[in-house]
Amino acid sequence: MKRVLMLAGDYTEDYEVMVPYQALEMAGVSVDVVCPDKSAGETIRTAIHDFEGDQTYSEKPGHNFVLNASFAYLRLEQYDGLFLTGGRAPEYLRLDPRVLDIVRFFMELHKPVAAICHGVQILTAADVLRGKRVTAYPAVKPEVLAVGGVFVDAQPHEAVLFENLVTAPAWPGNIEILKGFLHLLGITITG
Repeated sequence: MKRVLMLAGDYTEDYEVMVPYQALEMAGVSVDVVCPDKSAGETIRTAIHDFEGDQTYSEKPGHNFVLNASFAYLRLEQYDGLFLTGGRAPEYLRLDPRVLDIVRFFMELHKPVAAICHGVQILTAADVLRGKRVTAYPAVKPEVLAVGGVFVDAQPHEAVLFENLVTAPAWPGNIEILKGFLHLLGITITG
């Protein structure tokens, strides 16, 4: 069974933690969802971001998501891949040196990494995108370019697969980012 580490935090986008967690578990992948300074059994508050015709997304209260693993006790070598959730959480998660070390660990070993929406901000802070093609929420484009990444203007429902990395602009891309991530993990679903 494949095992994935998912990094999330307070005000992670609801659909970008709930849907990938449930879909990966359904596909037979064991997913440990963690947040710095929190333990298994504690919760994170999520936010629902919607696209309603304004200049940017709107934000509504989401759910309380129960973490199922403790950040303090991670053993990275037991994970086959890393999933970075989006929303507002990446703004502060990227300030945690251990979070950046975790990202570098997976990228240096070329293990599968998925990042959705603002989750790409964690990749930019870890300085692992030089020369890599990625997409993200459009407001993250300047950060990607500043660290030498190649930003792909993708539609919200699309994903970009490049080497060991798959990225999507927002939760409408959950299907495509999950397809790409499962592909990188070597999992095929037929039906």
